[in-house]
Amino acid sequence: MRGPGVVPVDPRTPVLRTARQRFDQLVLDVVTPLDEKWQRHLGLVEYAVEDTPMLPDDWGDETVPLSSLVRGKGQEPTRLVIFRRPIEHRSTTRDELEALVHTVVVEQLAELLNLTPGQVDERYGDEP
Repeated sequence: MRGPGVVPVDPRTPVLRTARQRFDQLVLDVVTPLDEKWQRHLGLVEYAVEDTPMLPDDWGDETVPLSSLVRGKGQEPTRLVIFRRPIEHRSTTRDELEALVHTVVVEQLAELLNLTPGQVDERYGDEP
């Protein structure tokens, strides 16, 4: 067989998204309602997804971080980075992946807001 197995509606865009695109969309789906709910208290927060964290050669910890939070200073926004590969590595199903992304984002926002994760999102801890 030659050509794609599925014909795209728009020939300029592929029908099947990459794992990175699916993960980006998942993070966006998790972050959007939380950011809208807490925007007034959070201020300007940039959300980003990177494949893996840049670890120094002398990294001594057994675990790899799942996210990074850098508080903003002055006009610089706070930056929350979610690391795709470590999260995917710890998840075997789509539900586990969604739950882990939700947990990571809620915990980081809770740290920013000086609240408990349960206060940030009442669904925290309900994941499988």
